[in-house]
Amino acid sequence: MYTFNEKEYPCCTSLTMGVIGGKWKTVILYHLIDNTLRYNELRKSMPTVTERTLSLQLKTMEADGIIDRKVYTSKPPLKVEYSLSKFGKTLIPLVQSIANWGDFAIKNHSK
Repeated sequence: MYTFNEKEYPCCTSLTMGVIGGKWKTVILYHLIDNTLRYNELRKSMPTVTERTLSLQLKTMEADGIIDRKVYTSKPPLKVEYSLSKFGKTLIPLVQSIANWGDFAIKNHSK
């Protein structure tokens, strides 16, 4: 068994999928590869995600240490930015491989 952030996983693959799996986490990671984005910028780049889902996914990813959340409170309105953490940047090759495979599938196996 593998333990990560007080959760147990039967193998390293299940741990990886626990951290980045689901419909939106890899999409969020993909958008943060080259950018630091505010919540609304992320939301606009993923028009079909609900606000609740995006908010929950961001909180989970922050708790897992793969994204950083920076809050600016110096003047209203409140500004919050999201970026990949140092740990999160280690996922870039994996996310890029997933994106490349998607491009390959569209070009070669789409009906």
